[in-house]
Amino acid sequence: MLATLIENAQLVRPGHWSRAGSILIKDSVIKAIDPKADQIDSSVVRVDAMGALLTPGLVDIHCHGIHQYLYEASPEQFQNASAVLPSTGTTCVLPTLYTVMNRSSLSHLEQLSEQLPLVSGAAMPGFHLEGPFLALPGAGAETVPGDLVLLEEVLSASKGRIVAMSISPDTPNIIPVIERLCEQNIAVFVTHTCASVEQTQAAIEAGARHATHFYDVFPVPGETDPGVRPVGAVETILADSRCSVDFICDGVHAHPMAISAALAAKGWEKIIAITDANIGAGLDEGVYETPWGYSVEVSHAAAARVADADHPKHGMLAGSSLTMDRAIGNLLGWLDLPEYQVWAMGTTNPAKVANQPAKGDLRVGADADLVLWKNSASGPSPLKTWVAGNCVFDAKVQPVIEGETQ
Repeated sequence: MLATLIENAQLVRPGHWSRAGSILIKDSVIKAIDPKADQIDSSVVRVDAMGALLTPGLVDIHCHGIHQYLYEASPEQFQNASAVLPSTGTTCVLPTLYTVMNRSSLSHLEQLSEQLPLVSGAAMPGFHLEGPFLALPGAGAETVPGDLVLLEEVLSASKGRIVAMSISPDTPNIIPVIERLCEQNIAVFVTHTCASVEQTQAAIEAGARHATHFYDVFPVPGETDPGVRPVGAVETILADSRCSVDFICDGVHAHPMAISAALAAKGWEKIIAITDANIGAGLDEGVYETPWGYSVEVSHAAAARVADADHPKHGMLAGSSLTMDRAIGNLLGWLDLPEYQVWAMGTTNPAKVANQPAKGDLRVGADADLVLWKNSASGPSPLKTWVAGNCVFDAKVQPVIEGETQ
């Protein structure tokens, strides 16, 4: 692979600084920042950024699909989704599954696991399993008590490719599950819960240190006395400095003020942007079919909702239509923070939670997953995207994905 020099860029190292400079990438990693002349040979491919913003690629740790591609529908969906994601600035994603963790579908999980190493666009280091050990249903997620035997079967079927698993602290027998996941270096996320303070504290002590789609399917516990505001999982997580939280940053699933409140409690290092994207994400507004026997109506102002009038959940939220570039654009508009701290919420912070230290950073030795951005009134949009040093998206040459409508 030829080395690439991206010069005349406005570099952003998330959480650290923003300044003019250049980046040399070679052998799939960042070789130098502001390289010296003797580091650049005559064969280098030069890219003039013309002052555009250059950041690490975005990392989405909770994403079910994009466009018409749903990860758990079939193994072929992975390649198509992987090819589309760089057009949104996403270079690393944890494909998030919620219907393949029962015993009748473990063979399907095994088939999906075999597909991960084969993708050629956005990197997919492993799965995020949203369930099965959840206390509250929602968006199709399973509700199953803690079961170490089932857990071992899931781990085996995944071929060691689980990066994160979401659980509920109020699921019966959940603590041994959390401890086993931590033994396997699998990040444990809290979600779909109405847990008490004590249940949440026990889960945190066992190793659950992150909460996903925070506030969503986190109902307030019942009142103990009239007029006394109850506390539970949300307050416990906000108060514990060990815990990070992520938000669906579309303005629908979480109000910007709620995100600002979490920011005040936890600091920018513990705040993460996700999409929780599903069928229709990144497409024009309209109605799209899902594999689950109903259609969703995508509205950029109102997320994705069940469209079928005769469906019992008609009009209810059915996931997000968000993409990571829009999520970061929203946060840049909502939060009164330096831009390099906001960019960390979509890069360095999620990479840390997902135990991917080579991702989401602009430093020598980090993976050469980079995005060159165009700034516009509607927010940043990708001009070029590199994954492992390869240019996988160029806005001037829109790729046509097989089977995708234009």
